[in-house]
Formats: sequence, C-alpha cells, structure tokens
Amino acid sequence: MRPTRLHHLAMAALVLLGGWAAMGATPAGAATPAATPTAAPGLIQAMQRDLGLTADQAEARLAAERTATTVEPKARKAAGSAYGGSWFDAEAGRLTVAVTSDASASTLRAVRSAGAAVRTVEHSERQLDAVKTRLDRSSAPQGVSGWHVDPAANTVVVDVVRTASSDNDVRRFLAQARETGPVTVRKVASAPETFAAGTVGGDPYYTGNVRCSIGFSVYGGFVTAGHCGQPGAGVSGWDGSYIGTFQGSSFPDNDYAWVSVGSGWWTVPVVLGWGTVSDQLVRGSAVAPVGASICRSGSTSHWHCGTVLAHNETVVYSQGAVHEMTKTSVCAEPGDSGGSFISGDQAQGVTSGGWGNCSGGGETWFQPINEILNRYGLTLHTA
Repeated sequence: MRPTRLHHLAMAALVLLGGWAAMGATPAGAATPAATPTAAPGLIQAMQRDLGLTADQAEARLAAERTATTVEPKARKAAGSAYGGSWFDAEAGRLTVAVTSDASASTLRAVRSAGAAVRTVEHSERQLDAVKTRLDRSSAPQGVSGWHVDPAANTVVVDVVRTASSDNDVRRFLAQARETGPVTVRKVASAPETFAAGTVGGDPYYTGNVRCSIGFSVYGGFVTAGHCGQPGAGVSGWDGSYIGTFQGSSFPDNDYAWVSVGSGWWTVPVVLGWGTVSDQLVRGSAVAPVGASICRSGSTSHWHCGTVLAHNETVVYSQGAVHEMTKTSVCAEPGDSGGSFISGDQAQGVTSGGWGNCSGGGETWFQPINEILNRYGLTLHTA
C-alpha cells in the first residue's frame, strides 16, 4: 500500500480485515504487547452489551476463562478413557469435566487436582463421537440443519428446523439417528446460511462480486472462508487494489481457504476492533472451551461477542455438509464470512455461516483456525 493509505488501513480495514487482522496495517496502528494480557475497555463494554455482564463480571470471566483453557488439556489427560467432554461453567467460573461412572477414585482425584470440577455421566466422549461419526456418513434431508456432541447433556444433539419437524424424511432421519446411540433433537428457528455478500461499501476484500472478511494473518497471507473463493481467484482490497490469490480453498465438507499476499500488502497479527474495542493483538490459538466467551470481527456487522455453544458440529448448508465446526451465540450478517473469531488474545477460527442477524440475534459457526493451519501447513502470525 502507499504510505498515505497506512492510517486508514490500520484503523478502517486493518487490512481488509472484516474479520481477520491481516494485511495492510502498520505496527504503529497496533497496541504494544503487554506482559500480562489485560482486557481493553471496549472489549469489556462489548461483553456488557452482548452477554449482559457488569464490567467487574466481564473482567472476572475473562480471567476464569484463561484459567479454564489452561486446565482443559491437563484434566483431559487425567480423565483418560473415562473422559466425557468438558465445558466452561460461567456461573461457577471454572471448567467442568464429564467423567464416566466407571472411573476410579484416583482418576476423579486427578481431574480435580488438575483444577476442574467433575460431573459423572453415562457416555464417554469416544462413545458420543462414534455416534456423531455415524451421522456424518449419512445424507441429511432438507430441514435437518446439523448435529454436534453436547458434553454437558452427554448426548448428540440434532438440530431440526421447527417448520420441518413433521416432514416424513426428517422423521425417518431422526428415527435412524436414534438407533445409533444417545441422540436428542433440538428445534431451531431456521437453517444456517453462509455469510458472503454482494459488493457493498466497507472494509472487506472482494473476489469478483463477492464480499467477505479477512480472517487471521499467517506468514505469507491470510486465512478466510472457503465459500468466498476458489483456488486461483484474484482478491482485491478495500481500496480496489490487488492483494493476492486464493492458494487453497475447500467448501463444502470444510469451509476454509488461504490467500497469498503481495503487491505492497503485508500481514500483521491484529484483529480489527472497529472502534468498539481497541484493535486486538493475536498471541496464539489455544482453543476456548464450550461455555467460554468469544468475539467476532467482520466487515458488515463489525464487533460482537457471545459464547461457545459446541465444538465439532456438522452443519448442513444448502450446498452440503461442513464438518468440525464450532457453534457460537454470536450474531453475524452477510459479508462477515471469513472474519475472525477470537477469545481474549487467542485466535479461534474463521466465520462460516449461521442464522439470524445482529438486530434480532442468532447463531454463527466458525471453522477452527488450527485445522486450517494444519491443512495448509501455515503458521499463524502472532504478536
């Protein structure tokens, strides 16, 4: 970018951001790294707005979630084959780990010693994952919008659009699903859709007449949603200048892609706060547990927060099923596709799709960042 563009890029598009803090910002536009992560006032305000918390509650929750993220791998290892999943209990302010009833007393002590609360359940995570895998091999009819393992309920939840719940094909699918193991049906308002959009103003990136949002910077480019472009497709930035090219893309089955960067654009480890919060530095990609707070940046609806509702969910779009997605209560709108999901200073994933909007609320799914990095052999750009 030309020097005269730098300030606008850092503040208005933090590289096209719209979701990923990737290109076009200067180091001067980013906050100075701190030894101990502290919550920006804007982040606290966003959590107050979207999660109904007081400022003190938001600060306490962020601290507790950082602890839970650290505890989770230790507790999982301690539980061994008895592990039934885990989630962040916002009311208790700590991680809860499900452990099957056949676990030994020493196993329970080890999980508690790791720092987690314990809940006894009937089914292990392995058993629930096996049920989900069998469903992944099936062909879902229109009206079935997805399924995921719910560790707190110790079951596989199948989402069905409320108006289609009496459809014969849906009922047949649910009957077969229940035969595979513990399955619970949840009725939802509408089916998920991807969040790409036609060309409009803002701070996006463009592929043809499609507008999406940048995700996180990686060395050599940025990652975003797969439904936003095919390999070889050229990408332009908020100012119409050429950025780079889609080097890899997968949709459906997955919903991720990566774009190489050149022509004067470069990458920075930042997610745009859109004036709601300070631009957020990215320091890693530790996975936030179910129940943790999470925020999203996108070129249409900008910055919004919510909670992680489920990991490893299969989502059924009209174009086909997408696997290993994370479901959140964060809203999103067309054009937000590809944008960044971040928890504290930890990158989580790229916006895929959902239902609803940021006026009436809804749910949004993202493709986890670590899966994308592993798939393409990329390295996350961190502060």
